[in-house]
Amino acid sequence: DPGHTVWRRDFTGASGLFGVALKPMPQQALEAMLDGLRLFGMGYSYGGYESLVTPVDTKAVRTVTSRTYPGPLVRLQIGLEDVGDLIADLEQAFAA
Repeated sequence: DPGHTVWRRDFTGASGLFGVALKPMPQQALEAMLDGLRLFGMGYSYGGYESLVTPVDTKAVRTVTSRTYPGPLVRLQIGLEDVGDLIADLEQAFAA
């Protein structure tokens, strides 16, 4: 990531919570991807250990600034599952 040097400068650790802007796609494709996830649950994290995903509509929640993305934005909370299993789950869901 081009901003990785800034992240390394400003942070001493990492979080399992982040957002990912996807390439433009029809709503049906996003829904198929989300429905195809097997290890990720759907919902927000309240301090649990499980991996979760939620689609985010920034237009509905941003009031002071606006930010647009070319495609849908999803929020990922990475839990304690095996990293390889989570990557495989994401890959097969993207293929859906």
